[in-house]
Amino acid sequence: MSNAEASAEEPRGELTVRLTAMPADTNANGDIFGGWVLSQMDQAGGIAAVERARGRVATIAVDAMQFLRPVKVGDVLCVYTSVERVGRTSMRIHIEAWAQRFHTRQREKVTDADFTFVAIDDEGRPRLVPQTE
Repeated sequence: MSNAEASAEEPRGELTVRLTAMPADTNANGDIFGGWVLSQMDQAGGIAAVERARGRVATIAVDAMQFLRPVKVGDVLCVYTSVERVGRTSMRIHIEAWAQRFHTRQREKVTDADFTFVAIDDEGRPRLVPQTE
């Protein structure tokens, strides 16, 4: 994907999490760890899933992710979520991570993936997801 294509694309979904990448989150090359980005995406997906399920949820799957661009210290990571499918006990949520660059304020897509969450009860067993919001 070229820089022009990345900047022309718009995020899909609702802005759910927004935070600054800090030096403690870097690898030896000075880039932000991919696992840190994945963790922020999982938290954002959890927020969206809890709201949709009206209660406790657990992550059960993450579709393949490909990191398109690095996140640097000082960038603002913006994570967008969109509930794509609701089943009996599970939900598929599309999650995109975008970096708002520290110096230029330009926004670039970093990665995206589909996460699956299951609604659970207080004992950790699957429960029905309400079919209406």
